[in-house]
Amino acid sequence: MYYPYFRGKQFELVLLRERADFIGSNPINPIIEFVRDNSSSARRVLRSLVDSEAKFTVIINPLVGDLAGEQGTVLGFIDGVVPLDYENMSLGYIVNRDTDTRDLRETVKEGDRGNYAIIHYGHADGERISVETNSSDRVKTHIFIDNYTSRLYRRHFRKAGVGRVLIRDGFRTMRNQDYPPSEHFSDLHITYTDDGMDGFGDFLIVGDEYREVGGPAFAVAIHVTYLDQEDDMFVMHFVSQRSGSPVDPAGKFQEALGKLVEELERRGTLLFCSDGCNEYKELFERSHFPGLGYVKKLSMQHHLELLSDFLARQ
Repeated sequence: MYYPYFRGKQFELVLLRERADFIGSNPINPIIEFVRDNSSSARRVLRSLVDSEAKFTVIINPLVGDLAGEQGTVLGFIDGVVPLDYENMSLGYIVNRDTDTRDLRETVKEGDRGNYAIIHYGHADGERISVETNSSDRVKTHIFIDNYTSRLYRRHFRKAGVGRVLIRDGFRTMRNQDYPPSEHFSDLHITYTDDGMDGFGDFLIVGDEYREVGGPAFAVAIHVTYLDQEDDMFVMHFVSQRSGSPVDPAGKFQEALGKLVEELERRGTLLFCSDGCNEYKELFERSHFPGLGYVKKLSMQHHLELLSDFLARQ
């Protein structure tokens, strides 16, 4: 099972809503950390996922954005949209260095909904957290963020019937003009079972670092993941020629897009012909610039489709 980690910015929510049927028919369990106090958008996403009978995890104690610490607000998004007997949703609870273990203990004991997923994001005392969670039959999954949890920490959370998932950030964030043509992304989709895990995940082509808004785009970059002959994952960065000033993002997008389309049409390319990439081709043919958020959405869509195709071949 693949666990992509989404922070609920506008186009991430659009992707989840538009591709809910695809998510529901593939081994994908999106983790959603809502960061905007927008109940209508959140409810539309959750309703679409429920209608598609998709598996998903909603973090009830976000760490970043407008909703940081607003546990009641997120639960309000869920109420009235996700039926109480809907078994494909888990409530995600983040534990980090600031977590009060008493709050954790009370949270997993209370409430009308059954399944919890604990997201381990930097708490130092694995043994203490394991005592609080292993005593509850409502905790069904432990999700470990790789850079914040050691193997020794993760050893405390072995319990029959409880899944373990490892999430690794494969995306290296830098200035757009500094990206190399290609670089390694991750092999976790192949090796996660070697670490005793039942699933794997990543932060797609966005990365773990959260920013409210991006800076001016001196260059435009399109990030597209691909698998080599051994199914190891890499990412190609298609960057516009111009990077001297933040003007003309539409023209710079066409420059970057032209490089992507040229690679897609190259004989022997390793790029997977996803629906996301086909839409990139259509944008190039129409010379249309849909905005940088939409560009990122298409690359995230491609990443979901690429990993779904890989899992279908296993």
